[in-house]
Amino acid sequence: MVNIEIFIGTVRFIHVGVRGADWTARWPSKSMVEGSNPSGPAFKTSLFNGKKPNQEKGFLDSRGICTVQRGLTCTVQPRADALLNEFLKFCRVDLHLKPSSVKSKKLYIARMMREVGPDPTTEELRDFLAAFENPSSYNNCIKALRLYFRDFLGDYDRVRTFKFCRVDYGPVRLYSVRELREFYSALDTERDRALFLLYATSGRRRTEVLDLRLSDLRLEDRVIMPVHSSATKKTWYSFFNEEAKAALEEYLNVRQDPKRSGRLFPMAWAEKSCLFRIAMEKTGLHITPQTLRFWFANEMARLGVPDRFIDAFQGRIPRSVLARHYTDYSLENLKAIYDRAGLKVLS
Repeated sequence: MVNIEIFIGTVRFIHVGVRGADWTARWPSKSMVEGSNPSGPAFKTSLFNGKKPNQEKGFLDSRGICTVQRGLTCTVQPRADALLNEFLKFCRVDLHLKPSSVKSKKLYIARMMREVGPDPTTEELRDFLAAFENPSSYNNCIKALRLYFRDFLGDYDRVRTFKFCRVDYGPVRLYSVRELREFYSALDTERDRALFLLYATSGRRRTEVLDLRLSDLRLEDRVIMPVHSSATKKTWYSFFNEEAKAALEEYLNVRQDPKRSGRLFPMAWAEKSCLFRIAMEKTGLHITPQTLRFWFANEMARLGVPDRFIDAFQGRIPRSVLARHYTDYSLENLKAIYDRAGLKVLS
């Protein structure tokens, strides 16, 4: 927010921007606009689009909406896109969020700004949140709003009353190998077949696979190198079987990367949210990357792999003392355990 006190012929900026510095400027006379007046700094008329404030009604300026109250004070909302860019920088630099997390927060905050503006009241935010019918989307929006108001703007009171809603996921269905094979046969591109088998035989999260770069993969050894860690996630070495290796080799022969992103699976953001959609429609089976991750954990347990190694393959922080301090997570040991399990999907 920018508070402006209007004096006779002078405008004083108390606070410029959400996190900016204080400065003063005269009302823009012709000489000041031209930059020739030595009595004060040149003032850009673009801030008010050449309009002087009316004491009874507001006007639209180039940085946002200026609401002028009766009297001598008005409040200016900084331009929404400038605020959004500063918030995204805060997420990247201060919080060290992954690009996919930053993009997710951007979608929710940009939507909020479009619908209720960059400086909404608690009541306006409540109306905004009421439009979310999906509990998971509602919770994700709450997370973004807390980051924006509490952590970025330092204004937690505005979102303090909003609580997460309970999400009842219900029992997760464990698909049989026969159903996985039926689904695989409905995949019509080399990319989708490679993605399917990589998810099913590595147990990696959806975004972890989509964010993989070519340099993260050791194809001959069937190894996925560790890429990131957080408070709840830690990637050790992950592996994939010979079936996935063959599918990856076929895919790499036809892979295209026009933007030279270096990603193993370059694709648009919209494509990432609808993986395997055609195969789902053909088979009626709702198999997703999360479904395959769930299948991997259960199948490896059935094959006799200890839980702490399944956690390591799937990037979960070990919880027990044995897992944390007395387990060998070296590449050689993990690969030997993985290969000994003999995980198969297609045969």
